[in-house]
This record gives sequence, structure tokens and C-alpha cells, in this order.
Amino acid sequence: MLDQQKITIIYCRLSVEDIKEDAKGGKADESNSIQNQKEYLTRYAKDHGYTNLKILVDDGYTGTNFNRPGVQEGFELVKQGLVGCWLVKDLSRFGRDYLTVGQYTDIIFPSYDVRFIAVNDGVDSERGDSEGLAAIRNLFNEWYPRDTSKKVRVSLHQRGTSGKHMGKPPYGYRCDPEDKEHWILDEEAAPVVKMIFDMSIDGKGPEQIARILEEKQILTAKALYAKQKKKPLPERPYHWIGQSVVGILERQEYTGCTVNVPFPVSWTVKMKKKQKETQDILSYH
Repeated sequence: MLDQQKITIIYCRLSVEDIKEDAKGGKADESNSIQNQKEYLTRYAKDHGYTNLKILVDDGYTGTNFNRPGVQEGFELVKQGLVGCWLVKDLSRFGRDYLTVGQYTDIIFPSYDVRFIAVNDGVDSERGDSEGLAAIRNLFNEWYPRDTSKKVRVSLHQRGTSGKHMGKPPYGYRCDPEDKEHWILDEEAAPVVKMIFDMSIDGKGPEQIARILEEKQILTAKALYAKQKKKPLPERPYHWIGQSVVGILERQEYTGCTVNVPFPVSWTVKMKKKQKETQDILSYH
């Protein structure tokens, strides 16, 4: 007999990475969509006599950590002793961190007398792992996002070193309609870029240049893009600021260079921080 006074949590999760991977396989996101998980688990719960259901959803959250609002809300209910069962479609929906998943399924949930069921994987804490493969699945679920991340980094590095553009074209350029990786001049913006550089060479500062552009009623970059896409213009379409002018003057692409950063910005920041720490240590000694 089930304790119907306790909550049965139906937990659903879908990350951006899952959607992209499903799209590659031609499945869109139907098999792992939040709606599919809800219907599947709700039907399972009703078929097995669970009635006090609470659906928790983390849509757009990675499974590599447990800092997710839905899962944290569920953990709080578990700590209060209000949960009798935790249902997920499969182990990867619960999480992709091997150690943390095992800690919850093998230690924390049993200590609070919570039954954990991963339906598709045949995992039921009350009956045991029907196939004896839960540990292997957890390892694979953790390895999968790491492998994907590695492939993305390698792809970005190869693209960056090949001379191909990695980002969107700056103000003054646009993508060639026949080749998205080739930039061509934007007939409306290119003369403005040249004007900005000419005024800078003449000794005018960024703020002064911004005021001149506004007086000439030249559309800002944001306003020009809106116009080209036939969208509503911003409230002040001619309001240039000095910082925007500085950004244009500092772009190396305007010298004819192809500028690519093969590594993510976060990686670069970490490396600079590490170098600073090393320098401080050397200075101290």
C-alpha cells in the first residue's frame, strides 16, 4: 500500500544541449521534451497507484550540476520528510554528475525513506537495479556532456585557426548572401565607419564624433539593423555615444584582419588570472 499522504515528485529536465543533440538526430526535441516527460511520468504514476503528485521542472538547465530551482525545491521537500517517491524518465534527466547522482540515489534518498524510480532505465530503489547497469549509465551520463564540450572546443579552435570568421560581422560589414562565411561591405554603414576614422585622424574625440553623428542624423548601429530587418526603430535612433565610437575605432577587422579567438572568453579570463597569481608569487619571492 502506498502512503498517499506523502508527495510523489515527478521531475522533468531539458537542457539546451539536449535540444541541439536531438535536432542533429532529426528528432527535434519530442522524445525528451518537457511535455513528453510530464505525460509519460504522470501516466506511469497513475498506473502504479500514485495520486499525490507534484511536478517539478527545470527547463533549460544543464544536468552537470544540481543548482537548479526545480531540483532544489524537491530536495527541500525531501528534507522535510514530505516525499515518498521521486520519479524521473531516466537517470540523465535527474543529473549527469556521476558522484552526486549516486550520493542521492544510494545514500540521501534511502535515509529519508524516499523511493527513487528512473522508469526507462529500470532503476527502482525499492526493487533494485533490474539490469545492474545504473552505475555504468551514471558514468556515461557524466561523460557525455564532457565529450560534447571537448568536441565544441576542438571545433572552435579549428575554425579559428583556419581563417574563417567565428562571429557576426561588425558594423560596416554584412554576410554575403551567397556565402555566410564571407563578409562584404554594408553600403549604408561602411561610409559611416570611414567618416568616424577620418574625424578621429583630424583630432576629434569619441564624444565629439558621437555628437556630430547625431547632428547629421546618422542611424546608430542598433537602429540600422532594425531598419534593415524591417523592425521598429529604437526611441532615439540617432543617439550615438562615445563608447560606441571607441568600439568601432578599436576593431581590428577594419584594418582588413580576420580576428578570431579560438578559446572561450571564460578560458582566457582564467588564464590571465592564473598568470597574475603566478606573477604575484614570483614578486613575493
